[in-house]
Amino acid sequence: MTKSMLTKAPSIVVSGWFFVQDKLDALAAVAFLVARLYIAKIFFYSGLSKINDWETTLYLFREEYQVPLISPEIAAVMGTAGELGLAVLLAIGLFTRFAACGLFVLNIVAVASYYDALKDSPAAIQDHIEWGLLLALLLTTQVQKLTVDDLVKWKRQAS
Repeated sequence: MTKSMLTKAPSIVVSGWFFVQDKLDALAAVAFLVARLYIAKIFFYSGLSKINDWETTLYLFREEYQVPLISPEIAAVMGTAGELGLAVLLAIGLFTRFAACGLFVLNIVAVASYYDALKDSPAAIQDHIEWGLLLALLLTTQVQKLTVDDLVKWKRQAS
């Protein structure tokens, strides 16, 4: 290796890294879309299962889940509506941060409400931790492409 090759090596590495970084930046919106759809699916299916067997849902909210401050019936309706509505908003990327925040709170309430049932299942606790981390990421990240939020922002700026 010649001396000129050694002095050029760092700039080649840096240039190469900037190239890779640009490609990764271009994939960020796709990664966030996948994360949104993954989390939305989990909560949406949970809401559907509650609607499909409403009597069991009411029983669980009365007997198993210990939601503080509100009646079990109101908690069942609010939880189910939140899972379904916020999941749809998150999936399409409309009010993305609001939806992520709402699902984040629902996730915390779910863990707190039936921790006694979860504490013996490390996999279930791990699921809730991972969902919480993804929701926190979506909540704290600026609006990405591939969302209705971005379309609205773009149209507002064009006006």
